[in-house]
Amino acid sequence: MPKSKTAFFCRNCGAQSPKWIGRCPACGEWNSYEEEVVKIEGKTVRREDGKRSHQPVRVHEIRGDEGKRRSTLNGELDRVLGGGLVPGSLILVGGEPGIGKSTLLLQIALQMKDQKILYVTGEESALQIRMRADRVGMKNQDCFILTETNTEVILQHLDEIEPSLVIIDSIQTLQTDIIDSSAGSISQIRECAAEMQRYAKTTAVPVILIGHITKDGSLAGPKILEHMVDTVLHFEGDRNYGYRILRAVKNRFGPASELGIYEMHDNGLREVKNPSEILISQRDEAVSGVAIAASVEGLRPMLIEIQALVSTAAYGTPQRSATGFDVRRMNMLLAVLEKRSGFRLGAKDVFLNIAGGLKVDDPAIDLAVVAAILSSNADISIDQKTCFAAEVGLSGEIRAVSRVEQRVAEAEKLGFERIVVSKFNKKSLNQRKSTIGIVFTGSISDVVKSIF
Repeated sequence: MPKSKTAFFCRNCGAQSPKWIGRCPACGEWNSYEEEVVKIEGKTVRREDGKRSHQPVRVHEIRGDEGKRRSTLNGELDRVLGGGLVPGSLILVGGEPGIGKSTLLLQIALQMKDQKILYVTGEESALQIRMRADRVGMKNQDCFILTETNTEVILQHLDEIEPSLVIIDSIQTLQTDIIDSSAGSISQIRECAAEMQRYAKTTAVPVILIGHITKDGSLAGPKILEHMVDTVLHFEGDRNYGYRILRAVKNRFGPASELGIYEMHDNGLREVKNPSEILISQRDEAVSGVAIAASVEGLRPMLIEIQALVSTAAYGTPQRSATGFDVRRMNMLLAVLEKRSGFRLGAKDVFLNIAGGLKVDDPAIDLAVVAAILSSNADISIDQKTCFAAEVGLSGEIRAVSRVEQRVAEAEKLGFERIVVSKFNKKSLNQRKSTIGIVFTGSISDVVKSIF
């Protein structure tokens, strides 16, 4: 029998050590080393043919048309990827169990007509995939399903089929014979991802990997997995809402802050072309504590609804709660209102919610948060045709924000009549292009006078 040896691997960064140590010298994480059985002798490593080996070339001799993107026929995914699939790219999609990762990628595989696509699954049977395919609708007759977890067998099928796109569901289920540890271990994930990376780079075929996440929301496996891939996408959403957000965390071929929005239906995921119309509630009468913010996520402007409730603390100790917004930033805005503007909110409960289940960290929604809190405190409604796009500083000033023209254009497109921005955006904003009324303010007191 071939000899086997054990080694210790760091869960966080994948560093290897011959013995257990308390603190990883590579990443500094404590108690992150796990023992795994690694067998090297007697194993053969799959090597590429000499014809595929690359030679050094000058930069100006590299052909630019070889990196032409290929559309997935899914507008939201193309937006997040930066325009489509790049040949030879390695994409990692992570998300919570049951959020819709497999449904999204199977739906894309079945939508890309006249394209050979290999969908490799190690978690479901072929019958389960067929049932989901019947539900989402089959348009591509050249979509192959392979239920296999051994990477050597998968690579043999790839050489036979020669697909134009490979989808792996999931990277945690793959296993290579080079390493003797169990599937899902740090060494197996690292080696299997490296084999898929070698295949993608040598054949110029894009590969999409589905990855599990841990309970703290990070991708399972070594941190080096995120460094190996070209693009990292997070698929997230609230189970109580039907909306799903595909967010780019890392992207070597496009913007790293872009997002796509989907809506879950019985027949799969539907693209949300205009999220502003869905995220804003339709009301017959105006109510207090509601303000509309013109936000920008990546390159996409959209209007979101901020809801606030201010009431007297019943038990003496005021409560502070925020859903979809950083509660620490809300406390900072409340302190600014208390110190700089004279509003006595220290003895009152403040609850904040962003409608639609979104989580937004754009500082341009500060002014809308302040307006919603003041509206609920005074029990005076804000005009439904007014929106806000400005940041609030610690001294109470209204600060300028980026891409203000896109925010104004989005508000104008949805029929808003007035938008409140910082006076410092006046130079960068061309008022002749828009018919919407633009209100320039410099302090919170100016905002109070203009909206109440």
